Amino acid sequence: MQIRRIEAQALQVPVTAPLLDRPIRRGVVFVEIETDTGITGYGLTSYALHSAIREFINTEAAPFLQGQDPLCTERIWHQMFWSFNQRAQTGAWCSAMSAIDIALWDIKGKILGQPVWRLLGGAQNPVPAYITFGLPEYDQDQLVEAAKMWVGQGQDKLKMVVAVRGYKEGKVTGPADGPEEDARRVQAVREAIGEGIELMIDANYLFPYHHALRLCKLCEPYHITWFEEPLYQNDALLLAQLRRQTTVPIAAGQNEGHRFRHRELLIHQAVDFLQPNVVHGGGYTECAKVAGMAQAFNIPIANGGGWPHHNMHLQAGMANGTRVEFHYIMWKVGEILFQNPPAPVQGWVTLPETPGLGLEPNPDALKEYQVP
Repeated sequence: MQIRRIEAQALQVPVTAPLLDRPIRRGVVFVEIETDTGITGYGLTSYALHSAIREFINTEAAPFLQGQDPLCTERIWHQMFWSFNQRAQTGAWCSAMSAIDIALWDIKGKILGQPVWRLLGGAQNPVPAYITFGLPEYDQDQLVEAAKMWVGQGQDKLKMVVAVRGYKEGKVTGPADGPEEDARRVQAVREAIGEGIELMIDANYLFPYHHALRLCKLCEPYHITWFEEPLYQNDALLLAQLRRQTTVPIAAGQNEGHRFRHRELLIHQAVDFLQPNVVHGGGYTECAKVAGMAQAFNIPIANGGGWPHHNMHLQAGMANGTRVEFHYIMWKVGEILFQNPPAPVQGWVTLPETPGLGLEPNPDALKEYQVP
């Protein structure tokens, strides 16, 4: 069996969130890899540098991979690394490799007749799921209303965005200043949902150290499950310092492009939860190594950064996998691009027994949302 065709396309998919009037658009680069036996695997990565990612896959990766055995995911990953990224840079190469590797594992599962989560180890199914509901576009009243809505639907684990002063009209504008508004929003949500619901917060890299520490201190009474990506650049030394100064657990790693960066977070004791994301971190081949490193440090992994329909396989496959993030926007993008993917039910998601990823693309959506 050989790889016959590789094709990447960029998409912009609109999603209308509860309580908002206008859609939020989320971009992906979608990849198809077809074998000479007619089996096709599907992968994706997120949209940053989408033109570079798409161009690299279509003009450089595709001819390099044609004729190779799609089952040899370890060999392909390292051949790609040494041919295109010897200095371990992140960015476009790592995003492209993530999408390619995901598609190859999809093919592997289809050939072997097994779901990817079982090929990765089959540690657990179902797995815990949480809802990222608290968008920066919400004002405080909308935030509280949305939180109550999800609890009313039986969800028991919620996450909200903080560092809201780093956003303008939902877009990142720079480092956030002043955590007091965030603390008021966290307090309002906690009071609305009660103590029995888990609550996580996510700053998306946007705080300097002193503001992150201030927010930790303000939020310690509200029993936060974790504070995700509190500091810009995921500075491992500062994260470790922050972790020593607060009782709020620290989570990070969703945007790191290699196991080497995750290693820095581990050896500096910077996190309580490590968050490899398969659509950013090199696919399953690389993120399984990250999970193994984390296990050696007695650190659990968790899904941050969304894209649940792909990351659920890593969390279910690994013994130290803990939970899958159903970020509302990326969750609904997945439901638009794929036909009837799994959804969370009362805080859990059950992975399919379908070979591969169990994701069948919606061809009409791929055509409708394609961009130049």
